[in-house]
Amino acid sequence: MTSLALMKLPAIALVIPALHEGAHIRETVAQARAQFPDAPVFVVDGGSRDGTVALARAAGAEIVESTRGRGLQCRAGAAAAAATGAAWVLFLHADTRLPDNAGEVVARFIARPEANAATFRLRFDANDWFLRTCAWFTRFDTVFTRFGDQGILIRRSCYETLGGFPAWPLFEDVELLRRVRRETKLHSLPAFVTTSARRFEHRGVLRQQWLNVRLLLRYLGGASPETLAAIYRPDPASLPPKAVERALDPVSARASPPSV
Repeated sequence: MTSLALMKLPAIALVIPALHEGAHIRETVAQARAQFPDAPVFVVDGGSRDGTVALARAAGAEIVESTRGRGLQCRAGAAAAAATGAAWVLFLHADTRLPDNAGEVVARFIARPEANAATFRLRFDANDWFLRTCAWFTRFDTVFTRFGDQGILIRRSCYETLGGFPAWPLFEDVELLRRVRRETKLHSLPAFVTTSARRFEHRGVLRQQWLNVRLLLRYLGGASPETLAAIYRPDPASLPPKAVERALDPVSARASPPSV
């Protein structure tokens, strides 16, 4: 490849998996385009029926169609990013907004030769003391404090070496970051993304966080991500409490889960 061709390759590509995100996708894409004006932004849609695709395209995103499931959608987006030749990929949730200095912070980070992977720190778009406390801990690297809603920035060669996201509907982000930690340092970028607190507001902050913790512990204990996703998506607040308890029970977890 000639040096001129290399100069035309984007340093970074952004991947945003989405499903029924019409309320958020335009702002998310617009902010991504503002911070990375020369980078391709791929919105990977899992079958939205609420105008997500049209809104994302109008905001400047390229659309990739995928089977529903965040792991599958992230894999499809990573393939699209690889086709551009981008050396880095930033995976971003559709309801997460980048900070106004994201471009500068990312540029400084990827210029470091030892850098391979990082997440932003987190803020919620709700004024709740408990959520602020939880978000404060995202500057520390543990399996309980780093997730996909913080944005995952990863060198593409590292991503591919690790096998990419597993094709799971839940905890695909936790698994990828566990793989990262086995091979390299997971850095914390000194800037904050802002993510939606809608699940917490819908179900109740403490109840939602307690469910999150229980699901994560079940996953770390070996439960199937498909089984756990049947509780987490659709919104667990839409399920009767007895259904939630049954799915969290180790005996019921061994039953075949419904498709999600």
